[in-house]
Amino acid sequence: MKKICEKLLVLIIVAANCIGIMAGCGASISSITTISGNPAVKDRLEQIKEKGVLTVASADNKPFGYIDPQTNQFTGIDADIITEIARRLGIDKVEMKLVPFKYLLNELNSDNDIDIIASGLYVTEERKKEVLFTNVWYKEPEAIVTLKASEFNFKEDLKNAVVGAESGTVFVELIQKWKNDGSVKDVRIYQSQPDLILAVATNEIDASILDSASASYLVSRYKNLNFKIFTPYKPELPGIVAAAVKKSDTSFADAINKKIDEMKEDGTLIEILKKHGLNESNFVSVKDGHISGQ
Repeated sequence: MKKICEKLLVLIIVAANCIGIMAGCGASISSITTISGNPAVKDRLEQIKEKGVLTVASADNKPFGYIDPQTNQFTGIDADIITEIARRLGIDKVEMKLVPFKYLLNELNSDNDIDIIASGLYVTEERKKEVLFTNVWYKEPEAIVTLKASEFNFKEDLKNAVVGAESGTVFVELIQKWKNDGSVKDVRIYQSQPDLILAVATNEIDASILDSASASYLVSRYKNLNFKIFTPYKPELPGIVAAAVKKSDTSFADAINKKIDEMKEDGTLIEILKKHGLNESNFVSVKDGHISGQ
């Protein structure tokens, strides 16, 4: 019995020493972290307010975001929305960083100076894996554009047509699907929207697919080019548009979402949409504007 007690006492002492060593190691690590570790990193919104500038990456993408040559100001649907959000967040200045559309997500995640991307960006399941979307800003599905003199008027006419889309957009996947099921003869992919439009204007391709807001802007602003939009046409994509931030910037996204919802409720957002030729059909309510699965 005595031997058993002695052994038990030894085990207790050993265990106590181990706990002491572990506690000592923990204290040591903690003190090292305190001395040599970096101070707590400020969240994105705090950083933006400190520097006084919100940096938006956008493609030169009319009517969503572009530099107006007359005013030299960042303008467009998304530009006006994010500028108003910034104002409500207490940020006086918004700067645009020009990035080709297909590189927007990569640039957001690789360049810490970029706070947000906004360029008529459709919300998709694949993109949700890479970025954190804000609440929905508005909706505007795809459209098909060709020349007025073209023999093509409906999607059913495109079986013998070459159709183009801009690289990096969801429309590439859509027209590839059309080619695979025989709805179009062939597809061409262009590096920018201006290149795509030029290809239609010069008969390099028969038609192009792009978002309906861009299509309407194109037809109304460049009447001399004699473009037309397929009507009627039943869109195949929901065309849900939002901005996106880095996955880690959740508090920044929450702050943006609060302001977006305010703008929907007080009528500011619909005013911006109408200013740029959109209407109530493009509006998404607060109730329907939350993006699931993020």
